[in-house]
Amino acid sequence: MNDVIFEVRDLIKDFPELRALNKVSTTIKKGEVVFVVGPSGSGKSTFLRCLNLLETPSGGEIFFKGGKITAKHYDINKFRQKVCMVFQHFNLFSNLTIHKNITLAPIKTHRANPKEAGKTADRLLKRIGLFEKRNVYPSQLSGGQKQRIAIIRALAMNPDVLLFDEPTSALDPEMVGEVQALMRELANEGMTMVVVTHDIGFASEVADRVIFMDHGEIVVSGTQEEVIKNSDNPRVKEFFSKVL
Repeated sequence: MNDVIFEVRDLIKDFPELRALNKVSTTIKKGEVVFVVGPSGSGKSTFLRCLNLLETPSGGEIFFKGGKITAKHYDINKFRQKVCMVFQHFNLFSNLTIHKNITLAPIKTHRANPKEAGKTADRLLKRIGLFEKRNVYPSQLSGGQKQRIAIIRALAMNPDVLLFDEPTSALDPEMVGEVQALMRELANEGMTMVVVTHDIGFASEVADRVIFMDHGEIVVSGTQEEVIKNSDNPRVKEFFSKVL
């Protein structure tokens, strides 16, 4: 079990008038790239937000590296330094330069001193070819550039896991490829990733495992061949027949 990063047991999330997650159970292993797919309203994003405790589960348990993060006195802030989220709409600070957006969290959480954080930010900016943008503000970047900045801002924390919530759905089509290329690189380097997406083609290409959700439950989980191409589940077959 040493390679298990997340273990989710009978996870429930209730909202007024709606059960968004109904006894969801799964494990996510170190280095695994898991794509969560399914129709709108199936609970995908709620599941992802529960993994990072941005949503408080109504029931069930979540374990991170063996520690129960849903326990009452668990150190959530320390946990979130290891599990970083990349949002659909970037969530960059508009009043800070790109360089300061990247260095803010490592410095605030004492994961790096300002000099170390600055070096890391410069290295990551060079990696994605945006070093010359280090002193501009988010409003001066394209959507694809903003999302790549959001990803390396998360990487600057040296996380164990990256969570992606529809990372390309807010982008113009021509900008999707540059973000996907960076995510593909991270997958190839062994980063543990959980990705909620409607981009089934990208999931088919990159995923080690695909989870299909519907009505707040995991309907099927397996390789992309098993889930996307060859599932014998009628609901799953119906969904992919419409989106592929």
